Amino acid sequence: MPRILFMAGHRWPDYATVLPRALEEAGVAAEVSPDLAPDAVDYIVYGPAGDPAASDFSVFPRLRAVLSLWAGVETIVANPSLTVPLTRMVDPGLTAGMVEYVTGHVLRHHLGMDAHIVNPEHHWANRAPPLASERPVAVLGLGALGAACATALVSLGFPVRGWSRTLRDVPGVACHHGPEGLEAALGGARIAVLLLPLTPGTENVMDARRLARLAPGAVLLNPGRGPLVDDTALLAALDSGALGHATLDTFRTEPLPREHPFWSHPKVTVTPHIASETRPATASRAIAENIARAEAGQPLLHLVDPERGY
Repeated sequence: MPRILFMAGHRWPDYATVLPRALEEAGVAAEVSPDLAPDAVDYIVYGPAGDPAASDFSVFPRLRAVLSLWAGVETIVANPSLTVPLTRMVDPGLTAGMVEYVTGHVLRHHLGMDAHIVNPEHHWANRAPPLASERPVAVLGLGALGAACATALVSLGFPVRGWSRTLRDVPGVACHHGPEGLEAALGGARIAVLLLPLTPGTENVMDARRLARLAPGAVLLNPGRGPLVDDTALLAALDSGALGHATLDTFRTEPLPREHPFWSHPKVTVTPHIASETRPATASRAIAENIARAEAGQPLLHLVDPERGY
């Protein structure tokens, strides 16, 4: 019987019932607990509380794999004590939540809804927005989340350009890759959505030069990772009018410090890292499926490549 350490701090009450049930439904008889002796642990379900770099996986001599509850693994992938396979979370609930957030905020900015929701002077601006087909959207990152969001936007009529570090094929999306492809994807886009993983190659990917590639007055959405954006360059672009608005869900420091200029900037919407959340019911089924595969001697799904960082 495999023993599974739930190493995700305060989240255990949310998983205490649904994870054992999902394992049973997957045909895995296992012991799951947040409190197991290190020499008894076969698998770790991981969602760090506190400093993830402080986690020492070398104390688990039987450890076979670490299964992340998060889609992003930048806080753990470089841990030198992690020598077993690491999987990232690909969860239908996580994907659905991100699609809802991205499409909602894209439509919000496309339709100019803010001007009607907050209109203290009762200004009658009798001018309809353009159709979606006239507003190109760039989606940076075409993994599970990015591809799903890009597909949803295509279904609404937006011309979508996607970019990834390696070439992807997403039906209806003009897919680009590599440095030249990034410039092409961003060029003249009216809305840009950031859904890249955070790696040394993607940090500050939206710097002053890349922000300037967008159409004048464009909107930036970042539900991906805070360090994808150069904050100083972003504020400068907003202040100059080169960028019309930024809706930000992820930040370099979280919670976002109360004194940070994003909070008070009239062209910034702060959402508190709620674009999408790992849902215990669907995440538990994803974890159970992977452990069942491992127990059957099959390859794990959604393995992280340590060289690429995701």
